[in-house]
Amino acid sequence: MAYEAKPLPFAKDLQGISAKTLAIHHDKLYAGYVAKRNEISDKLEKLAHGEGDLSSANQSYSELRSLMDGESFATNGVYLHEWYFDVLGGDGVPSGALVEALTKRYGSLENFFAFFNACGMAARGWVVLAFDTKDAKLRVFSADAHNQGGIWGAMPIIVLDVYEHAYFIDYGSDRKTYIQDFWKNFDWKKANELYEKAKR
Repeated sequence: MAYEAKPLPFAKDLQGISAKTLAIHHDKLYAGYVAKRNEISDKLEKLAHGEGDLSSANQSYSELRSLMDGESFATNGVYLHEWYFDVLGGDGVPSGALVEALTKRYGSLENFFAFFNACGMAARGWVVLAFDTKDAKLRVFSADAHNQGGIWGAMPIIVLDVYEHAYFIDYGSDRKTYIQDFWKNFDWKKANELYEKAKR
């Protein structure tokens, strides 16, 4: 069964991030990753069920290697965008258990913001606050590509897209202001729900 693109989880206008940017980002780019994920999954399912030739599989180049690599890129492109959109649409006022956990982990909420935002300036693609289920700790990861930089066993809670498509129409090259506005639009209630779910 094909994976279906999810609608934006909020209906309000965002501060700084325009409706035009959201339409391109969600309706075209994100939807494109969903379509590509489904296309790749269909091909892999056929190979996994004996429809096709697996004899050429090797680590340099083969259809199977290319499909597996494409699957991780497209699928993470889908999921990361969903986590990104999920925490937008709020009032930006910090509250809840996640704030307490971040304060304990980083010494203060201001320290967390400073570190996370700096990672956003340094990364080429994504910054992710995740709960590492192996060491039961909040950790920040950055990634230059969808399928690079993540850690298996770490559950995303806060995902920030820092690819230029997320902000260039509205901010030009001013990524720093885009990141500041991300927090003004942040939904702490949703982030707290993701945090509690990750800990379970």
